[in-house]
Amino acid sequence: MTTKEERIVERIEGASGGKGILRKEVLIDKEQMGEHCGLFGEVTLEPGAVLGYHEHHGETETYYILSGNGVYVDNGEEIPAKEGDVFFCKDGETFYYKVALKYENNAY
Repeated sequence: MTTKEERIVERIEGASGGKGILRKEVLIDKEQMGEHCGLFGEVTLEPGAVLGYHEHHGETETYYILSGNGVYVDNGEEIPAKEGDVFFCKDGETFYYKVALKYENNAY
């Protein structure tokens, strides 16, 4: 369990070799989640930002788009992403996410 007051929002520029600003708030950390999940958190990308191409080993990652839209690139396949969509990156697979320029912010 965490409370809003004890959580820290980390500001990252060029996450995973991408561009722009990403803000990450860890809601439940690896110690609480167990060995197969690195974190449960909220990530917000600023307009035009890109969470760079990367691969996961020994864990999976799930993204639920809270607001905004962009493009989720799953193993090279570009998929339009919008509010309410869910994306899953399996162990050993690759992805990146790029945000549309016209939206104020994007959170997942």
